[in-house]
Amino acid sequence: MLIAPSMLCADFASLRRDVQQLAAAGADWLHFDVMDGHFVANLTHGPLVLKAVRQDADLTFDAHLMVEKPEQYVGEFAEAGADFITVHIEATSAPHRVLRHIRELGKRPAVSLNPATPTSAVEYLLGEVDMVLVMSVDPGFAGQRFIAAVLPKIERLKCAAADAGADVLVQVDGGVNADTVGRVTAAGADVIVSGSGIFAHPRGYAAAIAELRQRAATETPNCSLRAR
Repeated sequence: MLIAPSMLCADFASLRRDVQQLAAAGADWLHFDVMDGHFVANLTHGPLVLKAVRQDADLTFDAHLMVEKPEQYVGEFAEAGADFITVHIEATSAPHRVLRHIRELGKRPAVSLNPATPTSAVEYLLGEVDMVLVMSVDPGFAGQRFIAAVLPKIERLKCAAADAGADVLVQVDGGVNADTVGRVTAAGADVIVSGSGIFAHPRGYAAAIAELRQRAATETPNCSLRAR
């Protein structure tokens, strides 16, 4: 399991410090939630912020574009140094085109779906992407409670990818902490995004990441996944 702290919960006044400390604490990726105030009712960092800290950690930089018309922005995030660029299926009318453009830019394309969006909306794209991001909260704000109803969606996507012979990671974002990570791992998630679960941990980043790994290690994928 890969752990990607959500930079939405970082201290924006000390972002470079947080990036360096997260790398030292054992994070695998850094997850940048990009919000435009239209697709979701919030505004966050843009490509210049990601670019400013790109040299501060030798980690995978994961740009999650919660924006309308993501095709207008993928070039800027590719230039800024993102490794994965994720677009929402609900935000574009031409998903094939934008995902292929991301790959043409030398980056790894990913697609995300909101809790209310069925897996069928993205299953036909499994041959085009390197990752599917399952939102386990309604996007827009940190600190929300995990929506357990998305757990079957994680399993369905893992099974659909296996059936298609597609090497696709499943990422989960929203309300994942030490109390919920076991269920997420059991459903088949490969990459865990955690915001408050890491940044608000009373014993610091390293302890938070270690606890997530320990809790996840006690779980195994559900029977239907093991049989495939």
